[in-house]
Amino acid sequence: MRAQPFNNLEQEAIVLLAVWDMLAGMVNYGFFQKLERSVDVTLMFSNSNDRRLFNILLGDFLSQPNERGGKESFLSLKQPPNGARATDYTYLFYLRQICDAPLLGKKVDCIKRPLDALSTWLEEDCFVEDVWFGSIGVKANIRIPRIRYIKICGDIAKHNFSRLQSNVDKIVQTLRRCGVSIDAEAGFRALPDFYEWFHDDIFIYHSSHIAQMLNDLLWGIHQYLQPEFHRSYEREPDGVLYRYIYPEGCEHQFARSMYWGLMNNIRQGPYLPLFTVSSSLKNHY
Repeated sequence: MRAQPFNNLEQEAIVLLAVWDMLAGMVNYGFFQKLERSVDVTLMFSNSNDRRLFNILLGDFLSQPNERGGKESFLSLKQPPNGARATDYTYLFYLRQICDAPLLGKKVDCIKRPLDALSTWLEEDCFVEDVWFGSIGVKANIRIPRIRYIKICGDIAKHNFSRLQSNVDKIVQTLRRCGVSIDAEAGFRALPDFYEWFHDDIFIYHSSHIAQMLNDLLWGIHQYLQPEFHRSYEREPDGVLYRYIYPEGCEHQFARSMYWGLMNNIRQGPYLPLFTVSSSLKNHY
């Protein structure tokens, strides 16, 4: 454990690299078939395992970093306040902090616009009529925040049922708000039905739109860091090797390593071009 916390500039580099790695890990041709055009796009997963992993990775992105409660932690990232908005308990919270006080760049609108669009969409409700939980003989009209159903499905995809008590509690609470009372036993039995409806159906419908919003955010980070990249990047006299000139205040070796990786990502750029999905994939649920 280092004696002093990272300064704000070092934390910005760390957060941006973490976010870039997660976004680029989801929006790439390893998951989706190659685009044939950039407008009215419908993204297709190569197989069901890719679809499942995409949901898992998205659930991780929509969680908090692995900070240990109130204990001191190596990255010393700020914790969101109690009672904050739902997306403050995700990596989007740290992007908002950067937009409020940018250090590696100046123009943050390129991040803020897609960040606000994604946050608003996630916090809005998904409404699905006549959801049939055959395992417990219940039919209900389900209203649930999109971020909640996505994270529940990501956890179901990742974990054995024996590790899903907290998600069962959320399903029980969701059904109660929709006028149906069930106990924990029924909640566990309903897990496969919930996953079938909300992962195999709703999430697949949403996936192209989600990928567009994630890609827009990735390109926004790329645009934000372009001036810093051009300031920092230098070719060695041999024309082959290169280096980065660290910004003033980036002193810690770990933070410098993160900055170097971040600049390499900017040098390479996102995997997918900017694209827009068909409006028919944005109008429901």
